[in-house]
Amino acid sequence: MNRLPLISAHGLDDVLAWRPSGSVTVRDFLADAQAVASVLPAGQGVLNLCEDRYHFAVLFAACVLAGKTSLQPASHSGVTLQRLAQEHPGAFGVVDGPFDVADLPCIDFPDLATLPRSPAQEMPMVETDRVVAILFTSGSTGLPQPHAKTWGRLVQNGQAEAVGLVLGGGRTVLVGTVPAQHSYGFESTFLLALHGGCSFWSGKPFYPQDVVDALQAVPRPRMLVTTPFHLSALLASDLEWPALDMCLSATAPLGTELAARAEQRSGAPVREIYGSTESGQLACRRTTDGPMWHLLPGVVLEQENDTTYAREGHVEGRVPLSDIIELQGEGRFLLHGRHADLINIAGKRSSLAYLNHQLCAIDGVLDGAFFLPDSAGEEVEGITRLTAFVVAPGVSADTLQRALRQRIDRVFLPRPLVLVDALPRNSTGKLPRTALLALYQERLGHGRA
Repeated sequence: MNRLPLISAHGLDDVLAWRPSGSVTVRDFLADAQAVASVLPAGQGVLNLCEDRYHFAVLFAACVLAGKTSLQPASHSGVTLQRLAQEHPGAFGVVDGPFDVADLPCIDFPDLATLPRSPAQEMPMVETDRVVAILFTSGSTGLPQPHAKTWGRLVQNGQAEAVGLVLGGGRTVLVGTVPAQHSYGFESTFLLALHGGCSFWSGKPFYPQDVVDALQAVPRPRMLVTTPFHLSALLASDLEWPALDMCLSATAPLGTELAARAEQRSGAPVREIYGSTESGQLACRRTTDGPMWHLLPGVVLEQENDTTYAREGHVEGRVPLSDIIELQGEGRFLLHGRHADLINIAGKRSSLAYLNHQLCAIDGVLDGAFFLPDSAGEEVEGITRLTAFVVAPGVSADTLQRALRQRIDRVFLPRPLVLVDALPRNSTGKLPRTALLALYQERLGHGRA
């Protein structure tokens, strides 16, 4: 039976994590994980709902040691949690703060200071073909879908990202604004530490000042693992950034202009990761170098009709991708948006991603998104009408419509354009369709869309 170490890129006395109280070695981390494993209740599935990244990491390792499976929903809505409890009988949640558990059987993360523990003397080994985690899609286009991850592939995942980002053996400290349950946060702030030679900050800063404080709390080299949404807010804050060595972005397309501003402000290269929950991360690029993506080691893309498939490397099986991809050879490709984003109105084609980019490029627009109703009742003279929700304090809807007319074809102009205080983005900056649908129904009074 093939087995791989729980942590492959560190010795027992290397630093794995940073907490407000100081650094944590691999040896002490393993002792914490073993102590938590010894007090977990019966039940195979464990919903890891911990907000503190160190608590998440300890609980994940404890589940591995105890032979349990870590369930990691990107959405923590009551509906999602209830569904998971029904689909995984005997599962229970673990939380480390106030949390609406929606009748889910739940326990508090144990107080580590009160648990009997002893320093680890050797590295635990884990069967490569064992399913240790089930990750869930964000629900951007529907209900969250589960995807099982085996230990061997997760180890390869962390190692491939370290090579793709050219981190070397620099012991980079990872500061993430994204939750560890989300596939991007899981890979780029946790697996990259376990198997890529990095260490991680325990917090999950959200507001710009919190991000700055977190970066200041850890030594260099350090990398900010974030999203375009958080990056934009940080740039708008006018705060002085601590020196960075790299910035990593994902979950949404990162504009070249925003990337260039971030590089100028931070003095560090800004890179993007491309992938999905289904496939894991697949490729990376430096945004300011151009649109070309470069596959991570071992990953292969192949096309069949209009669909691109990922396989090999750390990919579990052969996974169809939701994006329109143009292969360029030599492990390179161009990304042209999602199949689901393509729209056809009056015989003219565009994509929601392109329209959103044009909308958000207008002076005074802080955030915005187009929405395409499903209902045929939203047609005018046989033409489907788009809606747009826009955050633009002090700018009128008429002014925005005039600016849009200069940027997009008239058939794609939103009818109506609705001004809002904020868009219902989730913790990774994404806009789930269900959230936009709820906003649509609330503001426009439609029963369905």
